[in-house]
Amino acid sequence: MTFQELRFFYYLCEDLHISNLAQQLGITQSAISLSIKSLESQIGEPLFDRIGKKLILNETGRLFKEKTYSHFLALNDAENFFKKDKISGILNIASSKTIGDFITPHIVFDFLIQHEHVNIHKDIQNSAQIIHMLKNGLIDMGFIESSCDEIDLIKEPIGNDELIVVSSDACLGEGDFFIDELFHKKWILREKGSGTREIFLDALGDIAKELNIFMEFSEFEEAKTILLNNPQTITCLSRVAVESELKRKELFEVKLINLKIDRTFYLVYHKNKYHTKLFSLFKAFVHTKIKPI
Repeated sequence: MTFQELRFFYYLCEDLHISNLAQQLGITQSAISLSIKSLESQIGEPLFDRIGKKLILNETGRLFKEKTYSHFLALNDAENFFKKDKISGILNIASSKTIGDFITPHIVFDFLIQHEHVNIHKDIQNSAQIIHMLKNGLIDMGFIESSCDEIDLIKEPIGNDELIVVSSDACLGEGDFFIDELFHKKWILREKGSGTREIFLDALGDIAKELNIFMEFSEFEEAKTILLNNPQTITCLSRVAVESELKRKELFEVKLINLKIDRTFYLVYHKNKYHTKLFSLFKAFVHTKIKPI
């Protein structure tokens, strides 16, 4: 049964004259009669008794109206809502750790302030997990910190970032070092699959295997706690993740002579993703909000 057939049925429940309804809607009486007959055929019983030229709602018609009218009204409200061209719906996104902790919360908040009928479900995963989620249709959009060569995914650069080496050892903040001079330190790095870890180790090249990876972490606060209480530890993180600690001189940037690590933040989605109004608007909004770091 179609929405149009149901609409004709409920109209006729209020006014049993097909001619009046045809005149009101500007259509032929035969079009209405055919719709009602189609509806009755699908139900398997007549909804109206036809006595002479009159339609009279019968017991089946009254029961059908009782059981379906509330659902029809809900569908009608939904149709009217979307016809008003409001931006609405649910968007599922996932961000890698740095972006999800320090960047997307502000973007999502600002977007929701402007679009009260939108819900955005956020998740934080590492870059490898986000790529997996996108390929399997589990999210609409992802934000990652590492390069992505998947042919099924489209990536759009949205901002720049800098990875820096930091420690709570103030002495390390006073000089310039070759990276391999720091290999004896207790390095704590993000977990495998992290874009931050991947980019840092790729920048080291063949000498990465000489690095003393003492411990892995997935939460920034965990890493900061270890760093602040253990001067012998050292790590590589996004500058934005430790900006406050650097300003308070709780952590110190270790200047490197032979290594500078810049990276790009990417907005990523599946190439077959349908661009709804909500998807397109949020994507454009992100591009206006993220500034180079």
